[in-house]
Amino acid sequence: MAVLLVVPARFASSRFPGKPLAMLRGAGGEARSLVRRSWEAARAVAGVGRVVVATEDARIRDHAEGFGAEVVMTSDRPRNGTERCAEVLDALGGDWEAVVNLQGDAPLTPPWFVEALVAALAADRTGAAMATPVLRMEEGQLAAFRGDRAAGRVGGTTAVFGQGGRALYFSKEVLPFGAGAAVPAWHHVGAYAYRPGALAAYRRWPPGALEEAEGLEQLRFLEAGAGVLEAMLAALGIG
Repeated sequence: MAVLLVVPARFASSRFPGKPLAMLRGAGGEARSLVRRSWEAARAVAGVGRVVVATEDARIRDHAEGFGAEVVMTSDRPRNGTERCAEVLDALGGDWEAVVNLQGDAPLTPPWFVEALVAALAADRTGAAMATPVLRMEEGQLAAFRGDRAAGRVGGTTAVFGQGGRALYFSKEVLPFGAGAAVPAWHHVGAYAYRPGALAAYRRWPPGALEEAEGLEQLRFLEAGAGVLEAMLAALGIG
C-alpha cells in the first residue's frame, strides 16, 4: 500500500503542556526529545512512503525540522490525533491508500507492530474504515487493569469485537465482564491505520456521546456506523 505516516505532536496538552519536547535519556545515555524518538520509530517502519510530524506549535516545528523531520503545520482546532491526521491529508493530498497515526508519545512502538497493522488493513475485504491493534491480556495484565479501576485510576483501554475482527466497543473499563482464561480480554493499543476517505469523513462527523463519555476518539467511527477492523497481533503470533 501507498502509506503516509503521521506523528501528531500537540504542544497544548492539558495534562502535560509541551510534552513532545520533553527530553528522554536512552540506554546509551543520550537525551533526545519525545517527538524525535517517536519520529525515529516511525522512520523505522518498512513500506512507508512518507513520514511527517503534525503540530500546531512553532516550537515543535522548529525543533523537529532541526533534527531532519518533515513538518506539517495544522490548526489548533483538532480535538484529537485523528482530526489532526485529517488536516494533514487535506494539506498534502496525494494518492495514499492508507494513513497511519503513530502517536507522538509512542517512541517504543516496534516497526513490525505498525507493519502488521497496515498489512491487516490491506488484507481486509469487508470495507473497514480503519484498523487498530489489540493484544491479548495475560493474567497479570488483567489483574493490573482491574486493580487500577478498583483504585479509581483510569489508564489502558480494552476492546471487544465480533467475528471477523470487527470492533464492537472500546472502553476504559475492563470488558467483557468476567474476562479471564475462557473469555479473553484485549488491550487496545493506540495506533491507527485509516483509509483516506474514512479519515476525511471523520472530521465532518460530530463527536458522539460515547466518544465524549469514554474519551476515546475511535468510537466516533463506530457511532457513525463505519467499520473498524481489529488487528489481533497476539493472535497472529507476533504480539
